[in-house]
Amino acid sequence: MTQHDPDLDPVRETVVTRGPVIETVETVVVRESNTGWWIAGILGGLVLIAVLWILFSRAPTPATEDALLEAQADAVAAQAQADRAAVAGQVAGAQASVDIARADAARAAAEARTAEAQAAEPVVIERTVPAPTVPTAPAVVSPTAPQN
Repeated sequence: MTQHDPDLDPVRETVVTRGPVIETVETVVVRESNTGWWIAGILGGLVLIAVLWILFSRAPTPATEDALLEAQADAVAAQAQADRAAVAGQVAGAQASVDIARADAARAAAEARTAEAQAAEPVVIERTVPAPTVPTAPAVVSPTAPQN
């Protein structure tokens, strides 16, 4: 859309009178054109087509494919190592739980034995012991007797 009115003359002269001096003001109306936008659009489209052609026309080189395969293998190895570490952590956690359960069971058994011992009646063992006998023969002390 333009601002051009076909009924108006594009070149107009206006005469303004102020006192003794006469001024002439000339107005020139220039028509707008869309040609510049068309040229810019076509050039932009050509640049876009050229960039896409450059990006998609190159075939992957064997070195690129080898590097891609190596990177994928490294990623798989890293994931496997992470999985092994997670499993090892779970096994260690389970072993710790088993150890804690064993310690709790041993403590409970010791407490049960203590409670059983405290609740039982004391056992008294009676036996007859003969009185010590007094030696009837006098003891002999000699210088050759062993001295202990």
